Amino acid sequence: MGFLDNLKAKLGPAKDKVSHLAQQHEGRIGQGLDKAARTVDDKTKGKYSSKIETGTGKAKDALGRIAHRDDRGTTPPTPPPAAP
Repeated sequence: MGFLDNLKAKLGPAKDKVSHLAQQHEGRIGQGLDKAARTVDDKTKGKYSSKIETGTGKAKDALGRIAHRDDRGTTPPTPPPAAP
């Protein structure tokens, strides 16, 4: 077994645990992301609001992908973004 094979074997259980914890606490993590985004937006006086909103959305999307992994370790397909 090579180095990368050993590394993958050791990281497998950690990925499963992270996915499980993300499923359990998805709502609380999302609230934390929103609170952090509001704090940063307040500190920057709204100068970077659009970038903060974009970053928060991407973080929540990533959280959703991690939290909703299926048993094979793959993520379900994500729907296209809603039109404004």
